[in-house]
Amino acid sequence: MAFRLPPYGGGRGERPLFAFLFFLLSLSASAQGFDKYFEDATLRLDYIFAGNDHEQHIYLENVKRQEKWAGRRARLAEKFLNGNGQITVTDHNSHEVIYVWTFSTLFQEWQLEAEAKTTDRAFETSYNIPFPKNKVDVTVTLTDNHNVVTSKFTHTIDPKDILIRKIGATGVPFRYIWKGNNAANANIADCIDIAILAEGYTEAEMNKFYSDCGRAVEALFANEPLKSMKNRFNVVAVAAPSLQSGPSVPLKGKWTNTATDSHYSTFYSDRYLTTRNMHKVYDLLSGVPFEHVIILANSDIYGGGGIYNQVTVVTSDHPTFKEVLVHEFGHSFAGLGDEYEYGNSADVYYPADTEPWEPNLTTLVNFKSKWEDMMPKDQPIPTPKNPKVPDYKTIDFKDAKAVEALNAATQVVGVFEGGGYQEKGCYRPAQECRMKINEVRDFCPVCARAIKRITDFYTGKSEK
Repeated sequence: MAFRLPPYGGGRGERPLFAFLFFLLSLSASAQGFDKYFEDATLRLDYIFAGNDHEQHIYLENVKRQEKWAGRRARLAEKFLNGNGQITVTDHNSHEVIYVWTFSTLFQEWQLEAEAKTTDRAFETSYNIPFPKNKVDVTVTLTDNHNVVTSKFTHTIDPKDILIRKIGATGVPFRYIWKGNNAANANIADCIDIAILAEGYTEAEMNKFYSDCGRAVEALFANEPLKSMKNRFNVVAVAAPSLQSGPSVPLKGKWTNTATDSHYSTFYSDRYLTTRNMHKVYDLLSGVPFEHVIILANSDIYGGGGIYNQVTVVTSDHPTFKEVLVHEFGHSFAGLGDEYEYGNSADVYYPADTEPWEPNLTTLVNFKSKWEDMMPKDQPIPTPKNPKVPDYKTIDFKDAKAVEALNAATQVVGVFEGGGYQEKGCYRPAQECRMKINEVRDFCPVCARAIKRITDFYTGKSEK
């Protein structure tokens, strides 16, 4: 769908006033929608997702309340991206959908692993929704890579339930690294709130943590499109201390006692750094306004991970820290897919008969819903690679012309075969992009538009 702004009305002299009044009315309607159904508070839902390669079970573990709501207050019942799962909140009496949140999970990734064929496992996850004024029904659905619902669980929340635990701040210190809208105080109602959580930093290393958070903010907003939208974000550093320094490294037999118990070698992939203790993560963030979480691991070993609307994990001291952070945040914040492929891999993550939900990948089943409107005239599908673009694996980065040619390849939109870990059948929008390699400066135009659109969605600035 093309990105369009609502048309103005009236004559030339009337447009600014009309636009301003329209903006005020939109804000008023959004506020009324939120205030009709929700309090300015957060309902935290803790779940367990369990199963194997062919079974899924969803269990509710705990329900908690904390004051203030940091999430969006407009377009509450809209779904921007499908993800691999969805929470739908409906009014218990009218059955009207009043809030939707989509996500992906580590559990569903694991279900594609060989271990899931012989073993059952359980994974923690937590989600925040606005606290309802009246009784609601909460439905959690999980979908497979054919976008078919594979599991569904509905439970009822009565806001008057005396067993909803009220939680406050945990005492973990936090400070704002960046406040949007040039505000003296962070405006959590209008901005997207990102929490950076310390992992593997001891009490004695907290000055380093705050310094590393500053570098993270610089990286996130160094390039477009987030550079131009920096004032729509707040970033808060949460200094959760660890008893030992650095995340666990199973490959080296190193297991450390840290704030979130993160470790490398997730699913036996050496560089895949994650945590399965999401309830603990949310406990540490209790009392902190947040919508998106970055776990900053105190390590110089290459690694990280990003799961849509769940978490970003990156290491602070590897030379590619900034590049990896931007890439992984593209996953967790904007739902962008990986644009690289694994050579000779027989695994099919994106079936040929199903259009991926990620905005930067296509199987051409429904290309019109992706970036067809951005294609240059007469650009062939599939688009052949430009042989003049240097190979990032062999390029001499001291050669300015070669580097510029590599960066220029990110701005040519086409349909290039290879992406989503597959050499065949899945296509990406540019020959090179930040979602494919770390060695280029920019996102391709398709990824940049996707990031801008979802930022607009969260901040209620425009139509999808």
